[in-house]
Amino acid sequence: MTPGPQNSITDIAGLKIGHAQDAHIKTGTTVLVPDAPLTASVHVMGGAPGTRETDLLAPDKTVDQVHALVLSGGSAFGLDAASGVMDALARDKIGYQVGPATVPIVPAAILFDLLNGGDKDWAENPYRKLGLEAYKNAKTSTDLGTIGAGTGATAGDLKGGLGTASLQLPSGITVAALVACNALGNTTTPSGHFWAAPFEMDAEFGAKGAGPTPTTTDTFANKLSQMQNTTIAIVVTDADLSKPQCHRMAVAAHDGMARAIVPAHTPMDGDLIFAASTNAKPLSDPGMDMLNIGHAAALCLARAIARGIYHATPAQNDLSPTWASRFGSST
Repeated sequence: MTPGPQNSITDIAGLKIGHAQDAHIKTGTTVLVPDAPLTASVHVMGGAPGTRETDLLAPDKTVDQVHALVLSGGSAFGLDAASGVMDALARDKIGYQVGPATVPIVPAAILFDLLNGGDKDWAENPYRKLGLEAYKNAKTSTDLGTIGAGTGATAGDLKGGLGTASLQLPSGITVAALVACNALGNTTTPSGHFWAAPFEMDAEFGAKGAGPTPTTTDTFANKLSQMQNTTIAIVVTDADLSKPQCHRMAVAAHDGMARAIVPAHTPMDGDLIFAASTNAKPLSDPGMDMLNIGHAAALCLARAIARGIYHATPAQNDLSPTWASRFGSST
């Protein structure tokens, strides 16, 4: 398995990523916009999720395709970003046709970034506009770090961020991940070595290596009183998967979160993974292909988390340092 040309979720044909952010508020929104509806499911392992339209993604529910997926800052306020995306899709006549009405399905997940030094004293919820702007900004490439849903994120005692990674399997299938990491746990050891280091490819987050075995990993405890948590992600493949198979991919992808964040899936995190398929490539060996797709999804997610932290950049009034400012350079 090797990374795709961009090492990005946009290595999968038919996908665009849009971001919008507000530096004053220190928050933002990211939207995955497909050319055609995606078969999708979801799996939640954190104890404090914030979601919209996720119940219908359960394998036994009727609707199995979505028209966009949204990751956003803003805690519960951020769920309104999906409203902006939904408005734009409806205007573009994208969605389920119900008589004369067009009804887009736009599941969303949010992270908590309300205590990060930004000015949250808004008179009107800003996230609907951010969602619309992110949709309009969608393109077939994406920046990393302090952008979109990762703008106001923190990760343990470091600044968080938005990351992505991809893998091309020998079968010709591509798997990729997109993540906004705002974890309670740490993504590095106390010496700055990424927990995801064993899975790094092509020096994609500094080639610092795994480093010495830490004697303690309890620096996350200082963050408990702030409750600034949740890692939210999307994993996508071009393999032709059913809704239950997408759910299985989401379950497997959570292994990547646990490899890259210590601790992960805590009662104070809302750790969630959407899983989706563009249905472009049939499975030649369903059992083995699903094994490899799940494994690749976990590897991509672990790498994407580290890349998001590695590429975070400083901003005015930050309460946490970036990885680069504390441990090295992101160039």
